[in-house]
Amino acid sequence: MTEQSSITGVILAGGMGRRMGNVDKGLQLLRGKTMVAWVIERLQPQVGTLIINANQNLERYAEFGCPVVPDQIPDFAGPLAGLHAALSAAQTPLVATAPCDSPFLPEDLISRLFLALTASGADLAVVRTFDQPQPVFCLCKREVLPHLTEFLQSGGRKIDRWYSTLKVTEVAFDDQAAAFENINTREELGRFEGR
Repeated sequence: MTEQSSITGVILAGGMGRRMGNVDKGLQLLRGKTMVAWVIERLQPQVGTLIINANQNLERYAEFGCPVVPDQIPDFAGPLAGLHAALSAAQTPLVATAPCDSPFLPEDLISRLFLALTASGADLAVVRTFDQPQPVFCLCKREVLPHLTEFLQSGGRKIDRWYSTLKVTEVAFDDQAAAFENINTREELGRFEGR
């Protein structure tokens, strides 16, 4: 199995978009394209299979040609619930995550995470820019699913708290830090529109 074919990518689009006025962020337009379309364009060439985690507008997301999986954990439980849904749906040994609101993620994101994960023998590789972890950009082994299920069922929701229970390797992307900026508000969307 090649590196790429061993990885399922998941775009995390399951949030409520509260800071953007309770709209579905992934479907907001940026330079004439939805934000999720930008992420698909960047992530799809880096993985064997791509799925979208969404909890609303499932039919709209399905139009992008990727399987759409909703959270199995109720009440918009956050990015870990999206990862849980992806790990449950994936048929590959590895799953990579990226949020729908970071449209310009690096084209070498997955290869760098894969190299670090393989070299370290960790459960999970996560992006770091300077001293800031970027926990929603990760590559993890599908075998962490039972552990994540237990964490979520016990009420855990904080991504960094779950990571602290695993063997994690951080991968420096200081050279591309701007690629991990995310768009949470209409003001930020306007700023990216003008770049």
